[in-house]
Amino acid sequence: MTSNPDLLPAAQRMAALLANVPDHRLDAPTPCADTSLGALIDHVSGLSLAFTWAAAKDLPEGGTQPPSADASSLPPDWRTRLPEQLDALAAAWRSPDAWSGMTAAGGVDLPGEEAGKVAMNELVVHGWDVARATGQSYAAGEDEIESCLAFVAPTVEQSGGKGVPGLFGPAVPAPDDAPALDRLIAMTGRDPSWTPGPVR
Repeated sequence: MTSNPDLLPAAQRMAALLANVPDHRLDAPTPCADTSLGALIDHVSGLSLAFTWAAAKDLPEGGTQPPSADASSLPPDWRTRLPEQLDALAAAWRSPDAWSGMTAAGGVDLPGEEAGKVAMNELVVHGWDVARATGQSYAAGEDEIESCLAFVAPTVEQSGGKGVPGLFGPAVPAPDDAPALDRLIAMTGRDPSWTPGPVR
């Protein structure tokens, strides 16, 4: 029986990347089509809460909604709030109970085990997004990438490479010998060689 992946390294990496985002870059483009960096950070804030609730199976009254991606909704104190939310997310998924039974996130009912894999994938892929948008380096752990590929590859295959609404866009071709992270990024509809142009 394989152990459940630990979300803490990916969560801490995300927090470190966000700490280096200057205010004047919040309107910068990201590898996510039509999504500014500020909007992406708002999305990360929402998903960190949604998947913490999913792990605890303590869902908000009225059910869950897909995390927004709206820069104008980014709370003023996001720089202090988000690291705390990311720590709470990682801690919640360290409970074995989080990975069992059914839960919900983003308005979708799904097994706890799958929700945990989605949370890991969101942290890794959006961490790459933030790094690329801000010109920062990015190196995910091999075990993290393997966990993401184990979730993403079958999902992409089932969609015929056309993408999954709410998760990721149509897959981008990548060489079989490309690094594992590049293959993951391409599967989620991103160009592994994407750059925002000159970073101010």
